[in-house]
Amino acid sequence: MSNLFAIFDKIAEERIREAIEHGEFDDLPGRGKPLKLEDDSHLPADLRLAYKILKNANCLPPELELRREIRTTEQLLSGIEDTQEKYKQMKKLNYLVTKLNMTRRGSVALEENQYYYEKVVERVGRKKET
Repeated sequence: MSNLFAIFDKIAEERIREAIEHGEFDDLPGRGKPLKLEDDSHLPADLRLAYKILKNANCLPPELELRREIRTTEQLLSGIEDTQEKYKQMKKLNYLVTKLNMTRRGSVALEENQYYYEKVVERVGRKKET
């Protein structure tokens, strides 16, 4: 059986070489540009196909969707003046960060940091003094 595959490989290689010699690959789109290879080695094997399907459907994987929501909430948080509203958004942000960190299978060093109300109150207090 492996002999049969070796024969097919040899035939395929020969036909590819002939096509190159006859210039059949010269007018292909993207010629001379680097290939856009995707490195999905960081994904668990059982999720690779699902993530590929999601990507082809222009949907983000749950982890990336959470990251996007975290960034949006951070931007919203930076523009809020009201302390109670800031605290509410901070609770939401901490919840999202915790949810993201719980889904991670990798190193703890890659976890997102949570934000704390005391830090915000301290910073807001300093801005009022100046």
